[in-house]
Amino acid sequence: MSVSEPSAGSELHAVRLLLDRLGLTPEQLFTQTPRPTAVPTFDEYIAKVSMAVSDGTRRLYDTYWRKIGAEWGSRRIDEPTPLEIKQLAERVKQNVVIRRNTRGGRSAAEHLISAIRCLYQQAVADRLISAADDPAARVPKPRRLASTRRALPDGRLAEIVEVPGSTGNDPHLDALILRLHLETACRRGGALALRLTDLDPAQSLIRLREKGETVRWQPVTPTLMQALLDHCSDRGGHEPTDQVLRYRNGRPITRRRYDYLWERLGRHLPWVATQQVSIHWLRHTTLTWVERHFGYAVARAYAGHNTGRDIGVTATYVRADIQEVAEALAALTGEPHPLGRSADSASGEIMVPEGSSMVSGPGAN
Repeated sequence: MSVSEPSAGSELHAVRLLLDRLGLTPEQLFTQTPRPTAVPTFDEYIAKVSMAVSDGTRRLYDTYWRKIGAEWGSRRIDEPTPLEIKQLAERVKQNVVIRRNTRGGRSAAEHLISAIRCLYQQAVADRLISAADDPAARVPKPRRLASTRRALPDGRLAEIVEVPGSTGNDPHLDALILRLHLETACRRGGALALRLTDLDPAQSLIRLREKGETVRWQPVTPTLMQALLDHCSDRGGHEPTDQVLRYRNGRPITRRRYDYLWERLGRHLPWVATQQVSIHWLRHTTLTWVERHFGYAVARAYAGHNTGRDIGVTATYVRADIQEVAEALAALTGEPHPLGRSADSASGEIMVPEGSSMVSGPGAN
């Protein structure tokens, strides 16, 4: 017995279902989108992409986009091959400036590939090239080495918080910066982005804006909250959009204050310069303490890390809330927090150097 052929109506129905799933209309099948006739050069396209990314991305990739422009500025973006990109990454790796923390130029090569991938991802989105023709996607990044950053032991941490409070041209400012990072484990960008409108004294919370355009409310002690308010007010910050951390003359601080702070610490504490300790080590220190005493979920929330599928779906159901973060802060500092249940187990781990004038005293204004 022969199998009857499907009717024309059922075939047409199947085609329509397929088009619906693809998000297409029958008219689009007969309308071919013309490819751009003029593919831009690297110089032209880098200028456009640079204006379309966030400030953080621009700061990270700008150096490498300039290197790409110096090599291929007048070439069209569809010309380089994966081999040429790999060769360029190797040249950047070999010509990296030798510093104490240099690790063979691997990071420079990785950032170069990331920077050029950013260009080509946008070029695919703009239909200047197809995804199959993206040469950067076929160039592997160097394997990232394990970070040398680690939590600081109590003795070393005590040295770090003591020196800024007794040296430099603004001990009050530097002590406040260190206290902010030790309490919140925030990144440098989060501290620099802190505005007066980001302070919630009633609940002792600050709003942190950090990399990846993440925004979160982070508990701080009432002592630090008052110190931030007084510091900003005494140094001319009164408008909601005014930056909190400021110099004595009223100007907002920049990344250079951090460079100056750690360069000074390196002069007084040679081990800081030798190991290239930075503000991010304080983040490691605080988060390690929180993880050891309150577990992974609280440490993840304290750090402001998003819960992704990379660690399993279960993480969705075991997220720590802001009250648990506040309790960890209370235990860390020995000071009760308005959102925490209790600080009876407080250990007072955070240290503020004597005479640092973080809250009040000579030189605070």
